Amino acid sequence: MKPLREKMDHAYIAPLQQRASLSEDIYEALVTLLISLQVQPGERLSVDALARQFGVSQTPIRAALIRLETEGLVVKKHNSGYSAAPLPSGEHFRDVYAIRLLLEPEAAYWAAQKITKSGLKQLKDLCDKMAGLVGEDTHSNYGRFALLDGQFHALIASFSGNKVLADTLHGFYAHMNLFRLRYHSTVAEEAIKEHLAILDAIRLGDAQAAKSAMVVHISSSRDRMEPYFKMPS
Repeated sequence: MKPLREKMDHAYIAPLQQRASLSEDIYEALVTLLISLQVQPGERLSVDALARQFGVSQTPIRAALIRLETEGLVVKKHNSGYSAAPLPSGEHFRDVYAIRLLLEPEAAYWAAQKITKSGLKQLKDLCDKMAGLVGEDTHSNYGRFALLDGQFHALIASFSGNKVLADTLHGFYAHMNLFRLRYHSTVAEEAIKEHLAILDAIRLGDAQAAKSAMVVHISSSRDRMEPYFKMPS
């Protein structure tokens, strides 16, 4: 399989919007390509080709790929470089959601009791940004939504006050990979409603309601994604 850029034309990667961090821009652009399956599972990612495509040196490209490797979106093999990770298996899917249902409701429960006004504002801002992306059903918006969704869940874990739990979920990164299973704006619309229910419960300091809302959200997310697996009997 040919590396990226030798296979695709200039329209394949959208121009970067200049921001404070070039590395972050490149990372987000690659996440969008991977999550929306514009880069297919197993497709090679040439560092040199990506650097030419983005018009940058290889340094920020390598930094982004290393980060994506830790998040399970790319893999690196000896003598063959980086490639897009394979889609998760049905077994991995079940394991991911089993762990999420154990940990994330507890994170929401504790966050409802410990979150600050500043923390609430951060969560609200993320919800607003996600809501602003659902107007257009585009690959680019879907990739950005996945990043914001990950930040929303990571923040709740950090506001729980339990560093072990937060670090465990931070190292998990699995649900971002699962976003590659389905690309459609209705996924985002449904998730936003569930996020707002979680946020409302946390804002009210209702720990049990926050826990229940997170259970509903994780369970609903699982049910939305599950049909896209060939689950063994």
